[in-house]
Amino acid sequence: EDYKRYYPYDSLASKVLGFTGGDNQGIIGLEVKYDEYLQGEPGTILTVTDARGIEVEEEGEDRMEPVDGEDLYISMDVNIQQYATQLANQVMAAKEAESVSILVMKPDNGEILAMVNVPEFNLNDPFTLPEGTDTSGMSEEEKQDLLNQMWRNGCINDTYEPGSVFKTITAAAGLEAGVVTMEDTFSCPGYVMVEDRRIRCHKVGGHGSETFLQGAMNSCNPVFIDVGQRLGVDNYYKYFVQFGLMGKTGIDLPGEAATIMHKKENMKLVELATVSFGQSFQITPVQLVTTAASIINGGNRVTPHFGIRAESADGQSVKVFEYPVREGVVSEETSARMRYILEQVVAEGSGKKAAIGGYRIGGKTATSEKLPRSLKKYISSFIGFAPADDPQVIALITIDEPEGVYYGGTIAAPVIADIFKNILPYMGIMPSEENS
Repeated sequence: EDYKRYYPYDSLASKVLGFTGGDNQGIIGLEVKYDEYLQGEPGTILTVTDARGIEVEEEGEDRMEPVDGEDLYISMDVNIQQYATQLANQVMAAKEAESVSILVMKPDNGEILAMVNVPEFNLNDPFTLPEGTDTSGMSEEEKQDLLNQMWRNGCINDTYEPGSVFKTITAAAGLEAGVVTMEDTFSCPGYVMVEDRRIRCHKVGGHGSETFLQGAMNSCNPVFIDVGQRLGVDNYYKYFVQFGLMGKTGIDLPGEAATIMHKKENMKLVELATVSFGQSFQITPVQLVTTAASIINGGNRVTPHFGIRAESADGQSVKVFEYPVREGVVSEETSARMRYILEQVVAEGSGKKAAIGGYRIGGKTATSEKLPRSLKKYISSFIGFAPADDPQVIALITIDEPEGVYYGGTIAAPVIADIFKNILPYMGIMPSEENS
């Protein structure tokens, strides 16, 4: 008897779920990670044959019945995943982008509710390359490379320069170390000189005099460069390690990429300046969301995950998965300040387009230029969480190489607003009069 895995949702969450090969072995995604639970034990039929291999009728046969694989229960919510996928496809078409990823997670425990990477592929036909791919004259190796590209889960396998979203991490380190307060004032003439380098602010004429809070709301580069310089390389690096940025998140999917960061001894003033506003190093979307979650959830570094439990077909055996949590990443006080700052960014700063009537939303926009800079290609992103005073959900969208307007605050923030507007009531989080 033969069984074949069938995926009723075709391409939904294809890069997360993964698929099985001819022998029903997991090939990518959760299918690989939880293969030992899912695969079961094949049955056997033992028969007696003579020397020529012909079955001896009267001996009969012994059957060992197969044991069903266990059922895997995951945190992904099919409705949230479908809705986020729909939005990602719309943005990709409207902005003619290369790809769009959306990650939605519970910041208090790391359960992932949705992970979208469009374009996705059909799980029931995983070896067919996207329509219009010309494979004439290609070697098998080249075709396999294209398949691997198609299967890649950008949220965990790929790193990118996060840009201004990373200012969240610089701000948290600065507040935690006590090198900056909310009321500190800064001056932004539109650029800052670091050694022999002129590093510009996105506002050419500068923001003039501003407090730290206003600097965050304006996403002002000189303010964050100043905070980075106040911290200094050793201190800043210490917080990278403390926040868990240097390792991997430990998500339960194969192939997670690590952060690509300057070595401490190579980090001079210019590198310190560029890193403080999110450039010259690379990070995965899942690492960014997980680190931001620890900054707003009271200081607990959670492990992002999908697997909740595995249960045998008869319900007799249940294995509940547990994940490490590291406390004290930042103090409760710093966490509360960061929630307040990020709420102001959405209320009156660069993230206004993420605001929703009736809800308190926190967030941060980013627009980062890809390498080589001469190509003028961008990644627009926005990270948001709600409710701002008691975060129940955090989400990140990244839009790779959008055409036309490419600012994160303009094209990425409204998508997260749209997601929250629909999923918050669905999650039982109702709007309140005072926030509308």
